[in-house]
Amino acid sequence: MHTLTSPGLYFLGVVAVWLLAGAVLRHRSPVWHWYIVGYPLTWFRITRTWRPLCIERGLSVSRRASQAVIGDLIVRGQEVRPVVPRLWIGRPTRTGLVVRVRLMPGQTPEEYAQSAEALMHAWRVYAVRITSPERGLIHIEALLSDPLAGVVVRNPDARRAGTTAPAGPPVMVLVVGVTERAKSWLMNFRLVPHWLIVGATRSGKSTLIHAIVTRFAPQGVAIVGIDLKGGLELSVYRPRLSGLATTRQEAVEILEALVELKDERTHACNMAGVRQAWELPEPPPPVVLVIDEVAELFLVTSNRDREEVALRDKTVALLVKLAQLGAALDIHVIAGGQRFGSDLGSGATLLRSQLSGRVCMHVSDGETAVMTLGDIWPEAVVTAQMIRADEQGTAVTGDGEGSWVRARAMFTGVDEAADAARIYSRITPVLPGIKRPYFVDLPPDSEGGEG
Repeated sequence: MHTLTSPGLYFLGVVAVWLLAGAVLRHRSPVWHWYIVGYPLTWFRITRTWRPLCIERGLSVSRRASQAVIGDLIVRGQEVRPVVPRLWIGRPTRTGLVVRVRLMPGQTPEEYAQSAEALMHAWRVYAVRITSPERGLIHIEALLSDPLAGVVVRNPDARRAGTTAPAGPPVMVLVVGVTERAKSWLMNFRLVPHWLIVGATRSGKSTLIHAIVTRFAPQGVAIVGIDLKGGLELSVYRPRLSGLATTRQEAVEILEALVELKDERTHACNMAGVRQAWELPEPPPPVVLVIDEVAELFLVTSNRDREEVALRDKTVALLVKLAQLGAALDIHVIAGGQRFGSDLGSGATLLRSQLSGRVCMHVSDGETAVMTLGDIWPEAVVTAQMIRADEQGTAVTGDGEGSWVRARAMFTGVDEAADAARIYSRITPVLPGIKRPYFVDLPPDSEGGEG
């Protein structure tokens, strides 16, 4: 009768302890559960499924030509044992692991990006991201879980309060959240001057705009708002705004003033022999135009109303001109809205081409996601459409390296944005031709922290 040898007993004992440790650590310490149990299982799945996946998804190549001539016929066949790309499985990290793959001749990273969902299901991980750090090599990042789960908040000790004068030149690089790669989500307005931010109601779009305005508030930046919903959304920043338009006519007046300001800065740059406004001996304050519900600028109640149509066309033309020529003159555009589609007209497509910064949160229709991301990162559209309604603040945006990434905005409430607007109202720049909105200026003792 066959009996277990000592090595066999030791092996069974190790397996039993390993399984017991996995069951205990699953809930008590998910990170250690991943290191001890999850990583070996994932390593096994990757090595076992890599070859079948490559063959099934067309990522393998043949050693010989796939065509042969038999008589007068050209026969196309498939090699029985094709060659699959080599891979190296990296060490585990707290968020997952990275697999390096050497591309075969004729392959591109896009082919692997199209198979990301198949890899995700085969390896049983939360998500898979494909990047190409160098020619001929790709990194397949397998994420263990959603790194953006929960609410991202800022350290309360880092908040500046009671400042009445900007310290130094404006910093046009803002930290507005975190990415799924555990890096800061940066919005660099020097590198990417204009942004399109879309998201359905309660998607976190307002939270992101709150974060942007709150971080611009302590600096010498002129913030101008266009809110055709009667100022319902942007009025919270009223004390810190250099101008606010709540009707289409007011929007035209503000845009005309900004275009005139652009021309003045162009003349000043020509006289000084510089190419950017911030290179002038006395740099003017940067201007950030924040538009809430940009689709309202394109809509009219009736196409038969010639005056309204003409006013709409003028508004769109001025906005496109400002976005097209304002970047080097330190004039920036942030266009937000619940939807943004080609049905708004040719002006919408032209405006989109100037808004190189893209942020897509949870949307209610697929066309908005396609319009926002499809012309730059077509493979990111599916990921954006998978953002759930309860994942407020989660978005798909650029990673600053030519690709896209999932990110989550730092939670910035209405009260924090309103407090920042009141505290820093005295440093609001005055722009020529634009009237500051009316607000009640509270005494220093009532502002809580100023004085």
